[in-house]
Amino acid sequence: MNRAIWWIRRDLRLSDNQALAVALVEAEIVIPVFILDPNSLDSQYNSQQRMAFLFEGLRSLESDLRKKGSNLIVRKGNPLEVLHILCAEAEAEGIFAEADVSPYARQRDTRVMRELPLELIPGITLHPADKLLKPDGSPYSVFTPFRRMWYSLPFPGKPLPAPERLAPPPSLANHGVPDFPRYSYADSLPVGEAIAQSRLARFLSSLIKHYAEDRNRMDLDHTSQLSPYLRFGMLSARQAAWAAHVAQAFERDITTRQGADVWLNELIWREFYATILYHFPYVRLTAFRPKLRYIQWFEDTAGFDAWSAGRSGYPVVDAAMRQLNETGWMHNRARMITASFLTKDLLIDWRQGERYFMQHLLDGDPAANNGGWQWIAGTGTDAAPYFRIFNPVLQGKKFDPHGIYVRHWVPELSDVPARFIHNPWEMPTHIQEKVGCVIGKNYPAPMVDHAKARQRALAAYREGAI
Repeated sequence: MNRAIWWIRRDLRLSDNQALAVALVEAEIVIPVFILDPNSLDSQYNSQQRMAFLFEGLRSLESDLRKKGSNLIVRKGNPLEVLHILCAEAEAEGIFAEADVSPYARQRDTRVMRELPLELIPGITLHPADKLLKPDGSPYSVFTPFRRMWYSLPFPGKPLPAPERLAPPPSLANHGVPDFPRYSYADSLPVGEAIAQSRLARFLSSLIKHYAEDRNRMDLDHTSQLSPYLRFGMLSARQAAWAAHVAQAFERDITTRQGADVWLNELIWREFYATILYHFPYVRLTAFRPKLRYIQWFEDTAGFDAWSAGRSGYPVVDAAMRQLNETGWMHNRARMITASFLTKDLLIDWRQGERYFMQHLLDGDPAANNGGWQWIAGTGTDAAPYFRIFNPVLQGKKFDPHGIYVRHWVPELSDVPARFIHNPWEMPTHIQEKVGCVIGKNYPAPMVDHAKARQRALAAYREGAI
């Protein structure tokens, strides 16, 4: 064919872009297109931080395309209507895009495929979600056998290089990338494919050797922080997995190999949750496990507001929520602690927390976010047992032992002695006054007694199970 559209969605990169690669084989001229879909932009799950990250990412991709001789065409509207118009204007004979797993994306793509020549190419996951099945053809619902199956498959192969040049697209109306305020964490998490590659290289060269041992430490910078780049495809899943695979196979340092093993395992969890959302789309609305769909959650607006504002009275919970609100990012251990506190200590519906995270996370991914929340709530596939309830004080002491993380995000506690940093309400009154942190005045008292809340949660789960 002469002309084709490369419909960009969650693949803001030129290297290892399988949809782009297929389009370049099939067509002489490939037209890069991004559609601002009102259904996505106006969704209750959208995040202003994530929108800003996306738009800056589009500007970076636009710059990369121009260096290759092409350009990015941006239109706004219903994707089916926009693609009809673009195909007519550009005389395009095909549309190529990366397959997605979310219910909305699949419904959208089905509508487009009924009327236009859309071809979907794998890329968001390492293996197509619809192919990762048990021998009997049914989908997996437990991680361990899924992982065994995943490792039994041929490795997806070496990532593709970016094309050297791209043919210039025809002259088309271009709305351009909208202006949008910068996200607050822009200096710490800058956008773009080149940045994603450099951060991957930094992680592999130094941080990965600490990953197996220290990945849960909230006070240390030992995680990859690549999740926003994977979310928008500035880095492909295959590029990340290939890097881990090479480290596993060729690194002499045992701690680096161990770190690569653990990190690849995290990527397989990402694959697992994507396949769960693909095969069981109802999980966006209700518990995966039918027996736990009838828990009597509390309608507690004040409690939810205190949790979301970082005013729970539990330092590690408050530090994590303030980090999320300010930066759009949160350490994975912190996500688990805050989710456990909302669902178990406050007995508030996990769906409220899931939505709040999606409204604030730079890396908010429907599959991973839902999977993580249901895992903690005990309602999901391969979930933590409902009786596993994180103790926020013990979690803080274990994963922020010196209180560095808490002091950074909760400055009211900056002068609190280390032995009280995760349980400041136990400070004697004279110490509270001395350090300027009077509980109930400068910093809130705990909104619940954890031991009592734990027993209440256990009873609610037992009564709600059928």
